[in-house]
Amino acid sequence: MENPETADNMTTLSQVMTTLAKRGIHREFRMNENCEMKFENSELKYTPHDLTIVKSYRFEGDSNPDDSAVLYVVKDTAGNIGMIIDSYGADSNYPGEKFDEFLRDIPIHESDEFNF
Repeated sequence: MENPETADNMTTLSQVMTTLAKRGIHREFRMNENCEMKFENSELKYTPHDLTIVKSYRFEGDSNPDDSAVLYVVKDTAGNIGMIIDSYGADSNYPGEKFDEFLRDIPIHESDEFNF
């Protein structure tokens, strides 16, 4: 359920990232040039089934569709929580189809814990 106190405040990517950082979530899961998904500042490597998407936030630019992005809050099997951030539409942060395939294969279990 949305928190009515913050529903109107969480309209930008940076606002959501700031709120997540206050909850201790500031690291990212990123796909490297070898198409390996890694947790920021670690050597941990993941398959899609090592991760779960617990929340997604979509952002659309007011005047430019190229300003669209999505932020996924992701948890690994060890309990680490981080983000995957990607622009969507014509310009993805990750070239090629490997990232999209990886993302599609991550199980989704939305959690009310991240409704703010």
